[in-house]
Amino acid sequence: MTAVFVAVLGMLGAATVLTVFRLVRGPSTLDRVVALDVYVVLTVVATGVYVAYYRDRSNVSLMAAVALVGFVGSVAVARLAVRRERHR
Repeated sequence: MTAVFVAVLGMLGAATVLTVFRLVRGPSTLDRVVALDVYVVLTVVATGVYVAYYRDRSNVSLMAAVALVGFVGSVAVARLAVRRERHR
C-alpha cells in the first residue's frame, strides 16, 4: 500500500508541476483558466488520496466544496469569455 501511495503522490506532483508551468507560461487567458481548473482537480484528487490512505473521512466535505467552487469558477469564466467574444 505504501508503494502505491508514493507512486500516486509522485504522479500528482509531476502533474502539479506541469500544470503550474502551463499556468505561468500559458499564452492566453483561457489556457490559464484551464490550468487553474486542472489544479483544482488535482487538489481534490490529492485530498481523496489522503482520505483513502489515512481512512479519515473528515475531509470529504472539503473535497465536495473545492470541486463545487472549481466548477462554478470555470462556468463563470466560460460565460465571460463567450460574452467577450460576442462584443468583438
